[in-house]
Amino acid sequence: MAVYTKVSAEEIEDFLTRFDVGTLVSAKGIAEGVENSNYLIETTQDRFILTLYEKRVDPNDLPFFITMLDHLADKNCPVPPMISDRVGIKIQKLCGKSACLIKFLPGISVTTPTPLQARATGKALGEMHNALTDFTGKRANSMDHDTWRELATDCGPNELDAIAPGLQVVVDEELDHLDQNWPGELPISVIHADLFPDNVLMLDDQVTGLIDFYFSCTDIRAYDVAVTHAAWCFSEDGEKFDAAVSEALITGYDEIFHLSAEDRAALPVLARGASLRFMLTRAYDWINTPADALVTRKDPMAFLNRLKFYQENPDIFQI
Repeated sequence: MAVYTKVSAEEIEDFLTRFDVGTLVSAKGIAEGVENSNYLIETTQDRFILTLYEKRVDPNDLPFFITMLDHLADKNCPVPPMISDRVGIKIQKLCGKSACLIKFLPGISVTTPTPLQARATGKALGEMHNALTDFTGKRANSMDHDTWRELATDCGPNELDAIAPGLQVVVDEELDHLDQNWPGELPISVIHADLFPDNVLMLDDQVTGLIDFYFSCTDIRAYDVAVTHAAWCFSEDGEKFDAAVSEALITGYDEIFHLSAEDRAALPVLARGASLRFMLTRAYDWINTPADALVTRKDPMAFLNRLKFYQENPDIFQI
């Protein structure tokens, strides 16, 4: 979450008149994240998140996200439904952008997960995958491994080495490795594809919300496990691996949605792919984020550290 588009209190107040949600009490921009503009809204009735969809979210994809969230909510997964206005419309326009009003879920995002929290998250991911087995919607992964070489090129001819000397060579060699080893026969489903700790809300050791589904897509199911592992099992800078959190996350997932031998065998390369993907998108954002945007830029080197760990420790998923 972030704020790229500034929305005045008067504009938010007028926007809320479309809904049966009471009148505006307060509105605060949320700086965390990098994709969309988000405001925490409090009205006389409840709390909500107002999201304006920015550069990476195609408005044509919004019906897919809405349908998927409704499907998950019907299966009792802890996801935030989008609110319909008085005539039943969920996708709105505000400040020239597509926008939605979203139910606020209780809980906080942890910064240093415990094994118990990781196990609960693994279970929640497995439950989400179970709930999506009969979901018929499809969306191509706009950030799948076939796009990473182009993304590296889009960072610019010298920009990666400006972030870290020699980074371009590391990226080129890893792209070659992934092209040669990316699995092609694993089960496919709709996945979250971005289940970082800041996209999981918790109260104590219980998951109260899975949020920010805007990278959700149809891809290798085990890739979702690899993304979550890379996001949860390291210190923020990627320099310290937490083996207890790793084991708890994988165990929790496996209790709900069994990992096959083929899944486990593919996890090392999938985790390397996840690390490269987030390193590249962070590098691109580091280079291209406007200086005046209310957004927290994220360090691409944190995922270079993860990539190096997965390169050197391919056996960590065999628990």
